[in-house]
Amino acid sequence: MSLNGYLSQYSLPELFQLIQQGQKTGRLTLSCSNQMQHANHYIWFSNGAIVAAANQLNQDGLASMIEERKWLKKEIISTIARICATNTPIGLYLKGQNLLNAEQLKILFYLQVMRQVCELFKLKEARFYFDNNAPIPMAEMTGLSSQATEITLEGLRVLKDWSALTEKLPTSTSGIVSIVKGYPKLSLNKLESRVWEYTDGKTSLSKIAKQLNLPIEQVQQIAFRLVIVNLAQEVPVIVNPLVTTKVKLASEIEEGDRQSTQISRSFVQDLLGFLSKCQ
Repeated sequence: MSLNGYLSQYSLPELFQLIQQGQKTGRLTLSCSNQMQHANHYIWFSNGAIVAAANQLNQDGLASMIEERKWLKKEIISTIARICATNTPIGLYLKGQNLLNAEQLKILFYLQVMRQVCELFKLKEARFYFDNNAPIPMAEMTGLSSQATEITLEGLRVLKDWSALTEKLPTSTSGIVSIVKGYPKLSLNKLESRVWEYTDGKTSLSKIAKQLNLPIEQVQQIAFRLVIVNLAQEVPVIVNPLVTTKVKLASEIEEGDRQSTQISRSFVQDLLGFLSKCQ
C-alpha cells in the first residue's frame, strides 16, 4: 500500500500505526495549506521508530534549538556537522566530544520530536506522503528515538479537539479485548489503566462509562488510544438472546384437546377389535 493521500482518509495515528507495524524507514511529509499560509512538516522514521522532526529541510532545526539555549554557537555546530562521520547523528557526536550531555540530548529530543509531533495531531486536514528513499538527516538527529506508538499515546492524551477523529472512535455498544499478554509494556495513565481492566470483550463501552462514572465520549477516546497503539481491538459485544415461549390461545388449546381425545377413542376402538379377533 502506498502511503500517499489525505488525513481525511487516514488519520495521523493510523499512519503512525502502519509505519511502525511495517518497520518502515523514510520521511513522512505533511503539507497543510489554507488561504493564509502553506506549511510543511517532516518526520523521519528508522525501522518504524521516530528519530527526528522539523518544519524545514535545511537541516538547521536542531542547531537552532541548541543555540537558543546558549549551549553552543550554530556556526560551531555547522562546522562539526561537516567534519563528523556521515552516518553519525550530530547529537551523539557532540556528546562524544563532551560538548553536550545526555540530559541535554533528552531535552532536545523532547522539544524537537515529542512537542512538535504531538502538535500535529491537531491537524484536521493535510496531504501526506511517505518517501521510502528519503535519507535521514544526521544534522537533525539527537541520536535518540521513540516508538511511534509512544508518541501517538502522548499526542492523543493532550488532544482537546477530537472532531477530526470522531468517525474513527469505537462505538458505544462495542467492547475492547486485549491483544497482548499480561499488562501492557507501554506506560498507561490512571484512566487508561481503569479502562484496561475491562478489556474482556464482554463489556460495552457504554457500560464501562457507567461503571467508571465517566462521559461515554471520554471512554471512547481512551478505547481508541488503546486500539491504535496495538494493545487492544474493538469487538462486538454479544448479548444473550431472551428465551421466548409461545403462548397458546384458548382456541388452540381446545382444538388440541379435542383432536387428542379423538385420537385416543379411535385407538381404544381399534385395540378392542383386535383383541376380539384373537379370542
